[in-house]
Amino acid sequence: MNRFKAIICILVCVSISCSCVKEKLNLTYNKQEESIDKYISNNLKDGMTVTYNNGSSRLTKVQGEGEELEADGSVSFYYAGYTFNNSISSSGLFVTNHESTAKAASWNLTDPDYEILEINLKDDRLLEGVRNGLKGVKAGEECEILFCGKYGFGNTTFGIIPANSALAFKIWVVSVSNE
Repeated sequence: MNRFKAIICILVCVSISCSCVKEKLNLTYNKQEESIDKYISNNLKDGMTVTYNNGSSRLTKVQGEGEELEADGSVSFYYAGYTFNNSISSSGLFVTNHESTAKAASWNLTDPDYEILEINLKDDRLLEGVRNGLKGVKAGEECEILFCGKYGFGNTTFGIIPANSALAFKIWVVSVSNE
């Protein structure tokens, strides 16, 4: 009987511990989302729009034209990805195919690739936050897509990006196709 009580006690402790970790992670994500909302409020100017889609926030700085990108459409764009810590700064830049952004951040790449990225929204290489943020963009649009770590790399450290990091992507849309 004592052995049974000990096993039950251990299971309860493990359950409480897992619950605390999950609660702490949810608190982290909530704080990131509050920080993103504050950033958007502080940077929203006349002519800009904000779109929310399944955990992603898109701040459109230059409006595009034509058809909106649908869930199974393709998009061509330049991008710059940043870890988001209450702001977007070149010190948080971790990836880009946008030449002037790379030069402004003093990136010295041995083999720079400034080719336009062309991708279908169904492609599993896209982070969930980027996919959700791109849905609805138009050709010519310039925007920032921001999302908490839950929609980025989650609990996985990826290169120089710490686990559970909020991310921001500056996007320059070249073309959209829903065919």
